[in-house]
Amino acid sequence: MKKLLGLLLVLFAGVAAFLALTPSRIDPLAWDAPKAPALTGVMEPNDTLMKAELLGKGQLHGPEDTAVDARGRVYGSQQDGRIARIAADGSVETFADTGGRPLGMDFDASGNLIVADASKGLLSIDPQGQIRVLSTQAGGVPFKFTDDLDIASDGRIYFSDASDKFDQPDYMLDLLEARPHGRLLRYDPASGQTEVLLDDLYFANGVALSQHEDFVLVNETYRYRITRYWLKGERAGSHEVFIDNLPGMPDNLQGDRAGTFWVALPSPRKDDADLLHRYPWLKAQISKLPRAFWPKATPYGLVIAIDENGRIIRSLHDSSATHLRMITSAKPVGEYLYLGSLENDRIGKLKIH
Repeated sequence: MKKLLGLLLVLFAGVAAFLALTPSRIDPLAWDAPKAPALTGVMEPNDTLMKAELLGKGQLHGPEDTAVDARGRVYGSQQDGRIARIAADGSVETFADTGGRPLGMDFDASGNLIVADASKGLLSIDPQGQIRVLSTQAGGVPFKFTDDLDIASDGRIYFSDASDKFDQPDYMLDLLEARPHGRLLRYDPASGQTEVLLDDLYFANGVALSQHEDFVLVNETYRYRITRYWLKGERAGSHEVFIDNLPGMPDNLQGDRAGTFWVALPSPRKDDADLLHRYPWLKAQISKLPRAFWPKATPYGLVIAIDENGRIIRSLHDSSATHLRMITSAKPVGEYLYLGSLENDRIGKLKIH
């Protein structure tokens, strides 16, 4: 018993010395998060996601976002830099390899796949799989974490740089620091110029245009909210909170151009994580530890639908996290919703109409 106690004291002293001598990788702020809303009413847990067909099961690695081409083939942006393509017969092939970490993506009017690659920037991939870099910086500041996008009818691309300080592998450091490093951007293919629409966002993530393209939404993942930026009308150029205090961290965001936005929530809120934000010193110490000791998401499958007035009108769940979990994108195409994930080895296809 004495030997065990001695070993524990030595271990504790070693950890204390390590924390004292190791500089923190973050400069954290305190934040008092609002109390998470209860999963009641329209948010009542259900098993709807369990009904989804599973595409490419066992052949994919973290397909964070999806896209569907004119021939109905499904694409998934994977952890290893490859973009997989799933044919109608279920076969999986590599369409392109960005050499980075492709995240959000959509097809433009010419059939090019536009990709927000976390480390490579905004890319265009033609139908033959040839890659062209569109943009890697705005306002003299390079992109650090290009994340999601939407394409307007005039061809301009609205996209996000989640953080100009932390790259994709260190996304948790951005959470712990609780400072606004994200930006909402717009790329004009006619001029080749990229402009900053909004900065000082708390992890700018999903991006989606409204039905009439009079506003664009951007998720602020680490504030549990969605911000609206007005593009037309008397409020053009102004912004406001569209919906606040969501029941989870909003990731990708996709509009159906008919008045509904689909929001992927990879993890429900955790009370201990919200409490942690009140203690910057503790967050600084956690940042020094190996990734295995960083906060973990709760395994769960969750997607919500929001109307253009900022009201949650539907929720889809997999509370068992056995069919689809940590969902990072929900893309409506025709009668179906395609579901991507940072963790799954599959893409979900769920009939919603």
